[in-house]
Amino acid sequence: MSPLFDAVLFDRDGTLIVDVPYNGDPDRVVPMPGARDALDRLRGAGLRVGVVTNQSGLARGRFTAAQLAAVHRRVEELLGPFDTWQVCPHASADRCGCRKPAPGLITAAAAALGTTANRCAVVGDIGRDMSAAAAAGATGVLVPTPVTRPDEIAAAPVVAADPGAAADLLLHRQALLAPAARPGPARTVLLARSDSTGDMLLTGPAIRAVAAGAERVVLLCGPRGRDAAALLPGVDEIIEWELPWIDPQPDRVRARDIAALTTRLRDTGADEAVVFTSFHQSALPLALLLRVAGIGRITAISDDYPGSLLDVRHRVPEAVPEPERARSVAAAAGFALPADDDGALRITPAVPRRGARGYVVVHPGASVEARACPPDTLRRIVAALVAAGNRVLVTSGPGERRLAAEVAGIAGEPAGRTSLSELAALLAGASCVVAGNTGPAHLAAAVGTPVVSLFAPTVPYGKWGPYRVPHVRLGRPDAACRDTRATSCPVPGHPCLTTIDPAEVVAAVATLRAADRTETAEVAA
Repeated sequence: MSPLFDAVLFDRDGTLIVDVPYNGDPDRVVPMPGARDALDRLRGAGLRVGVVTNQSGLARGRFTAAQLAAVHRRVEELLGPFDTWQVCPHASADRCGCRKPAPGLITAAAAALGTTANRCAVVGDIGRDMSAAAAAGATGVLVPTPVTRPDEIAAAPVVAADPGAAADLLLHRQALLAPAARPGPARTVLLARSDSTGDMLLTGPAIRAVAAGAERVVLLCGPRGRDAAALLPGVDEIIEWELPWIDPQPDRVRARDIAALTTRLRDTGADEAVVFTSFHQSALPLALLLRVAGIGRITAISDDYPGSLLDVRHRVPEAVPEPERARSVAAAAGFALPADDDGALRITPAVPRRGARGYVVVHPGASVEARACPPDTLRRIVAALVAAGNRVLVTSGPGERRLAAEVAGIAGEPAGRTSLSELAALLAGASCVVAGNTGPAHLAAAVGTPVVSLFAPTVPYGKWGPYRVPHVRLGRPDAACRDTRATSCPVPGHPCLTTIDPAEVVAAVATLRAADRTETAEVAA
């Protein structure tokens, strides 16, 4: 099976050892509580461990390279050996690509370990550790200390109390994807995900896992996710059917529709089914129809008592990212990704990535109003990007052409209406995509394009943010709308997104573009 992580990279000061500013004395090295045990458990699980640390004291003349090496020898005496040490010796004024929050240390560590950044986790104690992880496409885990700011804690994708808790979290996430024993071979498997474009794309790795172990895969989806379903690898047949217990604007339940769906499910000839849902949805209504249709083995997440509706009743922690949540359901049914599949989002046919020096795409729309950055803010962002020398294309979904023209203003270029596959090709040619929490952001991740995420905190970023692709998060993570799951902005003025400074977006695009060029050059070499 494909492991979720190959390596765990740690910040040094405040995470592995007590922070002693500009320390060049090995006698002053003191491990953080629980660090040695956490490292030993990660090593014992077969994960490689490394250190990624800013050490501007070298540039400032506070200690020598020999003193730094002596400190690191002492760290290894106390905490055990590390598979890679990556050190930035520069001061912030040097504007290097390795000093966190830039991603250079993360990508260099991944390369040194023979893996990729998106298969690494980064554990650190402050926001710039999380920013570096995100910009590299790695998984970030924040372990706060008294110096960690509240806004850094609010912005973190996931928070752990100490190094041991961080190790527990990562090992548990990896264990969730280990396939359970199966009762026999998988022939025709019916999968269900009746959601929108973004949800369908996030389920893609789980669908590939089932396809790797089944003879045939039939996918039941709703009309909002049909176009995305057609782009997912591993699907042999698609059934489009609106489920009134899932759709946000549902039609009433009609007996004839339920009877017709039951017949259609029976006609698939499926031997078993795996039902994928979001946290707020129930798999049980569909499970009842699957039972009536004669499908023998059904796997789904259910907190409610399922009676005889489920053969495999799965539970999953709340904080797991949506792609891993779905993969864990597939694993509970006995399916796993093959070793050569990195678990990232993907579409078919694969769209060649060619955008390291390309244009910038701004997508203003979102499926719900609360997640959309207001047009006035986006128009200023477009103007600032163009003023900084970027060509900006503004894309639109159905019914959004007027919005795209408004956001483009006189500086940007409306891209016009595109199909989802055409949009994928457009995103693959971009150096990065500026978007909210919406389907095109996940489509960008599926073609490997970095994302500047204008993320409203109405839902958790760690679950719904760009997955396994370089990204920068902007917006107020501690706004009053946090975790409300509101569809319309509950706070006057939409402060979580209107407070974004266009200069922040310009800087984020520059960071991702520089990292993309560096990674492209490393791959070519």
